[in-house]
Amino acid sequence: MLSLAGLYLFGQDLEPRRYAALPKDMNAVAFVYGVTRGNVVSDAALPIADFKLTTNNLGAGYVRTFGLAGKLARVAVSVPYTFFSADAVFRGRDTSAARSGFGDAQIRLGVNLTGSPAQDKRKFALYQQQTIFGMSLVINMPTGLYRRTQVINTGTNRWAFKPEAGISKRFKQVYIEAYVGVWFYSINDEYHGSKTLEQRPMFSTQAHGCYYFKNHMWLSVDGTWFNGGRTVVDGVNAGDLFDNWRVGGTWSTPIARGHSLKLQFHVGAFATRGYDYNTISLAYQYVFF
Repeated sequence: MLSLAGLYLFGQDLEPRRYAALPKDMNAVAFVYGVTRGNVVSDAALPIADFKLTTNNLGAGYVRTFGLAGKLARVAVSVPYTFFSADAVFRGRDTSAARSGFGDAQIRLGVNLTGSPAQDKRKFALYQQQTIFGMSLVINMPTGLYRRTQVINTGTNRWAFKPEAGISKRFKQVYIEAYVGVWFYSINDEYHGSKTLEQRPMFSTQAHGCYYFKNHMWLSVDGTWFNGGRTVVDGVNAGDLFDNWRVGGTWSTPIARGHSLKLQFHVGAFATRGYDYNTISLAYQYVFF
């Protein structure tokens, strides 16, 4: 089925400062609202044309940092909820749909291997970042709403895993970052009822340039490219591979001690298949120890 898969949180996301240095034993909770418009069809095997979608996305997340063999590590959990309306040509007929439901939950486990030791809040206040290299594993869990009789769902009915490596280099008030990873997908054996959907691995990379102001406000320019992900239904090739570019920007500002807001947008710069959409979101975050 076509699945939105928690589009705002878990699509081909653009997330700067993913491997940022942080104090250990830090907790953060975040709440997100985002709006997306465009074509997010990720499955060329579906008999859908002229697909146009508007989604209102809510999300909640939690992050915890801790020490692991003297290195800074973190775990992040997030859950999306989506309301959407869509218009498309389905099997040659104009059609529309409106639906809501939970998307697939995600967990991210990461560790900064070099350049970011696990330090408490007091020692971290004296820390100056230079170069950080880290690795992470992202797991998308099939917890979202999925009905095999429906063409459009908010869940995917399959697992997805992305091992990723990232680097962050500081140049005074500028931080340059790059991440490289590969998505791997399990089989959906309830595709269009009882068919079997497989998806080949998809390579993903992104880069960010961030500028920090003295009041801890920061801005970033973001970009991503992903390639691969050919689909196979019952052993037969059913969809071309992806070859898509996206660009965007992020603005984050503190509003009180421990509280901040983050505004983000990204748009499709080039898309050979699906994911040609625009999105804007606003997140509130609270940090505590």
